[in-house]
Amino acid sequence: MKSVNWSALAGILLILGVVPASQAVEILRWERLPLPVPLVVGQERVVFIDRNVRVGVPASVGDHLRVQSAGGAIYLRASEPIPPTRLQLQDVESGALILLDIAAEPAKDGQAPLEPVRIVEAEAPAKRYGGGAASGADEQADAPADKSVPRRETPVPVVLTRHAAQNLYAPLRTVEPVAGIGRVNLRRGLALDTLLPTLPVHARALAAWRLEDQWVTAVRLTNTSARWLDLDPRALQGNFVAATFQHPNLGPAGTPSDTTVLYLVTRGHGLAESLLPALSPIDATANLPPAAAAGSTGGARDEK
Repeated sequence: MKSVNWSALAGILLILGVVPASQAVEILRWERLPLPVPLVVGQERVVFIDRNVRVGVPASVGDHLRVQSAGGAIYLRASEPIPPTRLQLQDVESGALILLDIAAEPAKDGQAPLEPVRIVEAEAPAKRYGGGAASGADEQADAPADKSVPRRETPVPVVLTRHAAQNLYAPLRTVEPVAGIGRVNLRRGLALDTLLPTLPVHARALAAWRLEDQWVTAVRLTNTSARWLDLDPRALQGNFVAATFQHPNLGPAGTPSDTTVLYLVTRGHGLAESLLPALSPIDATANLPPAAAAGSTGGARDEK
């Protein structure tokens, strides 16, 4: 029996269409312009992005568009025709946004299935908030000894605090991307009773992010008293690099203004390791007025 030339046979079958060729992938380059991703009703289209993202879907199409995300891929399937609509993809680690313009139409006779899409970054991305601002010549002249630490035009505590505040208060589309920032897990049941011992507030940690060797933790503060409370970072107990209140004071309990968020920046570890008995090398309470150090609550606005 003559031997079979399997390579030649496979080539013939491929030409005849018996063996399917690998499916092509459409490449879309993200250059801060919305990327068009057309859909066909009843067909699933895969978008490869090679990063973990959150998908923002307008409520107007939520009932007609199935969206699934797993392992750096997004799966889109429209059950009904959808007019031109914009989706927002947000990088979980950096907060960077990618915009997709989708529209779903009924399938046409003889229409081939849509190809998967792969999104790639532009070769020269725009400068990001918190990144280095020096030109190439300046970088060569003033290059730091440790090249592993990037130069930043904005201090890390400011970058972290701004990023945390935007994630909690701003619309998703306005969150500025910052390379290197990642969300970190919080310790369950973290007790914060010693954070502001002179004020009648309830504190609860909401979320935390990290950039380089610094952490920012967002803490919700709620007034438990019937009077106004003035907030002063010098009254905080613990070892913190920076502290910022979203609002300067708290209204009486039960009012819309009785809650705010405190952003605490720590270095080398998270919030849990920075609470008492950990102490700051500088005693900020020594600079408080006597009334504030004793727990004054802004008596001029107390209820009469």
